[in-house]
Amino acid sequence: MAWSFKIGTIAGTALRVHITFALLLVWIWLMHYRIGGAPAAWEGVAFIIAVFACVVLHEFGHIAAARYFGIRTPDITLLPIGGLARLERMPEEPGQEFVIAIAGPLVNVAIAAIIFLVLHGSTGMEATADIEDPRLSFLARLAGVNIFLVVFNMIPAFPMDGGRVLRAALASRLSWSRATQVAASIGQGLAFVFGFIGLFYNPLLIFIAIFVYLAAAAEAQNAQIRDVAGSVLVGDVMITEFARLQHGANIADAIEMLLATTQREFPVVDASGHLEGLLTRDDMIRALKERGAGTPVVSAMRTDIPKVHYRKHLRESLRLMQEANVPAIAVVDGADRLIGLMTHETIGEMMMVRAATSDRFRFGRPHHGQPHSPQM
Repeated sequence: MAWSFKIGTIAGTALRVHITFALLLVWIWLMHYRIGGAPAAWEGVAFIIAVFACVVLHEFGHIAAARYFGIRTPDITLLPIGGLARLERMPEEPGQEFVIAIAGPLVNVAIAAIIFLVLHGSTGMEATADIEDPRLSFLARLAGVNIFLVVFNMIPAFPMDGGRVLRAALASRLSWSRATQVAASIGQGLAFVFGFIGLFYNPLLIFIAIFVYLAAAAEAQNAQIRDVAGSVLVGDVMITEFARLQHGANIADAIEMLLATTQREFPVVDASGHLEGLLTRDDMIRALKERGAGTPVVSAMRTDIPKVHYRKHLRESLRLMQEANVPAIAVVDGADRLIGLMTHETIGEMMMVRAATSDRFRFGRPHHGQPHSPQM
């Protein structure tokens, strides 16, 4: 995710923190400082670390459930409204998504229950509601945080767990795409409610509303893509006219090509037209700054780019793109020669074309033998 940085790896999953997570940390620190001064603020630092650990454990609840169903989780990102675990693929059954979604809040339920057992009932449930008050005991406030995480995450709106639980329940009776559309609409409606309340009570709710609205819209679009991916071939939507770099090119050649085209990703090929790697705009700018214009492109390119045959269904390229977390997929012919590129932009354009055309329009290119070779 953009605007996030990696702080470590746990059990094969990268742990990332979004820069806006600092907003939550600053808010808690200021609450403690305003009430109790510097000593309370430093105590708040320890409390923040504990909250951080609870959010991470919440996300690893999702990860453990996903791994039970054979789904890997490359990374998790901590946001001001909680964490976000990125699955390498979507669950295949509604029941699987339900279990994965509910596993996170159940971890927080368990943490809160353990804390109440440690406190031996010395703090009532009502006292944990005021988690901003540093005069309450450390453990009581931590229990309150976990209760809040359960309640907040079960709101039926993407990307919260409640939105995925709602979709799983709807998908047991509706198609996956329709269930997502309904759940996304409910989430966007709640986003408007959050935003309206935020105008009068807490500006932070406005930020949450914007995030929820955009996440719901993105989830709905992903469901639409997934719905049509099984009936569209990669060759129907790949880029066939693109510039490419030869094995012996350097960064100066790449920069010249960048300025002459609208491309952001440039495949690097050998003399036979076979893919060797992919050089992105960010890669070439970084190499230009650090090593100069004479740097060979082969030393700056990515070599982990998956390849897919042009006659495969779009679903295959989507799976590869998500698992590898790459900006583009190389499309090849029967001789393993590069003949096209599949990017997020081409998939988005395909969806716009489908939305703008009537149901009678048959989307896709005619396939008579091999596709045309792309222009250089």
